[in-house]
Amino acid sequence: MRALHIITGLGVGGAEQQLRLLLRHLAAECDVVALTNPGPVAAGLAADGVRVIHLGMGGNRDLGALPRLTRLIRAGRYDLVHTHLYRACLYGRIAARLAGVGAVVATEHSIGVDRLEGRPLTAGVRALYLAGERLGRATVAVSPTVAARLRRWGVPGQRIRVIPNGIDAPRFRFDEARRTRARAFFGLPQDAYVVGGVGRLAPGKRFGLLVRALAELPGDVRLLLVGGGPEEAALRRTARALGVADRVVLTGERPYPPVPCDDAPDLAALLSAMDVLASPSAQESFGLAVVEALAAGLPVLYTSCPAVEDLPPGAAPGARRVTGGAAAYARELLRLRTAGPGERTVPDIIHRYDIACTARQLMDLYTAALSGSTLEVSSHDRQSR
Repeated sequence: MRALHIITGLGVGGAEQQLRLLLRHLAAECDVVALTNPGPVAAGLAADGVRVIHLGMGGNRDLGALPRLTRLIRAGRYDLVHTHLYRACLYGRIAARLAGVGAVVATEHSIGVDRLEGRPLTAGVRALYLAGERLGRATVAVSPTVAARLRRWGVPGQRIRVIPNGIDAPRFRFDEARRTRARAFFGLPQDAYVVGGVGRLAPGKRFGLLVRALAELPGDVRLLLVGGGPEEAALRRTARALGVADRVVLTGERPYPPVPCDDAPDLAALLSAMDVLASPSAQESFGLAVVEALAAGLPVLYTSCPAVEDLPPGAAPGARRVTGGAAAYARELLRLRTAGPGERTVPDIIHRYDIACTARQLMDLYTAALSGSTLEVSSHDRQSR
């Protein structure tokens, strides 16, 4: 089976990292098209042996990209097209149909209550989304929460398949040597209590809340933020204004290894360097960083995380939901620091999010899409309704 994955860009983000990891496990011959911004993940995919094509799209209204993409699909003789992220789903579905490919699936990575990939969910955005969705054969929701949001939007339930994001759990297992090296690399004292945050430095992630919480915590507490984005300068200004700039470390973007020409600690090492992960984002579609932190045996504080909230009660005892602002996070972080380090216990439920299982479910969906048969609804999907 030859499959083409079309994604808006390949900068460091949850959807982009997930695509790279997924392609290591899919039993199909896959190429990737980035409409714009090849980014660091493109280099990682190339290092994995994946062919990456940059379409050179100039913006959302660059209609000239559509015939270029159509010709590329037709020339590649792909059996199936899989689209990721809003712009790629819209252009990719149209191009695939124009190229004569009927087996088109999409993954919905980032739909919130009132935002889609950071943009407000206006009536126009919704109408365009639904018009494009009808051109595909199925839409993958990364959590039952996302499936419910899609149904509320008007996507027919029989076209939705819940296939959760996956992780390579053994990669994130706690390692004392990696912890020591990662702390030394970023100048973190070995005896400090390190609060971590992982994700794009964008307003929706609310990492400024963690900087404000840090100002209410003892001086031995440090904040380690892993990611890059437009909020970096604002976070640094807030830290300086609150007098905690020397206790905040911003690592920049950290793609999954292997990363060509990069000897800095990877994400797994940075999770080992943390004592707790905090995820204050109020709207998430899955919560990949939380799952990775649980795989590292970390306690987790979160505001929104469907990957945890969709589990049976008590399935992730190390994860605790926090409502409220900086003061609420400061109280919970102080409680954990006072309690001292616990065992780095990985919950059994982590196997539910094994990337190999995700890949197998996706291959089943590909087979159904190619045959044109009615999609079989799994027990997981039925439970999400």
